[in-house]
Amino acid sequence: MSSYKEGQVHMLVEELEREGWTGDDLTKFGQFKDKKSLRAVILGHAKIEMVKHLIDCSADPYLPNNWKVVEHRRTGQLEWDPTKIFPYLSDQQKEGGVIRGLKLREELKGKPVLNANVLDYLLAHPELIPEDWKDKAVFFWGTIYRDSDGRLCVRYLIWDDGRWNRRYHWLDNGWNASSPAALS
Repeated sequence: MSSYKEGQVHMLVEELEREGWTGDDLTKFGQFKDKKSLRAVILGHAKIEMVKHLIDCSADPYLPNNWKVVEHRRTGQLEWDPTKIFPYLSDQQKEGGVIRGLKLREELKGKPVLNANVLDYLLAHPELIPEDWKDKAVFFWGTIYRDSDGRLCVRYLIWDDGRWNRRYHWLDNGWNASSPAALS
């Protein structure tokens, strides 16, 4: 038998919901091993420090077998904050339209596209990937490759078969509304 009053538990759950907690979050909290440290925070004996995820966007990108980098926008350190990342669609991609990759590449020239280093970092830390990306193929146009057959391509992140995967798409092909570019 619990020593907590029903009103206390109800008030806690309501407050968690107001703060955006989900049932999955509550389950993770229940499974969290270091509850003593959390209690120390609540009692004012400890502080929580947010983890900063810094991505080196100036490093050389990952190279698949026999590929070459054609273009790699080196943009320094990126502190990952999904609220500052925007999916970009060309007007031609909207409302059922399609744009060829070569034309989209030209359109993206002056825009702050993210490079493949961000894709690889997110793949190593999938918990950081925004949930609303699961219905998209998010492209990282800051790195353009030439594959082993000599075709230009760009890599993307996709939710497939219950997990995040990386793929690539040739610039000769078309991009539709479910294929945004990741911009910062």
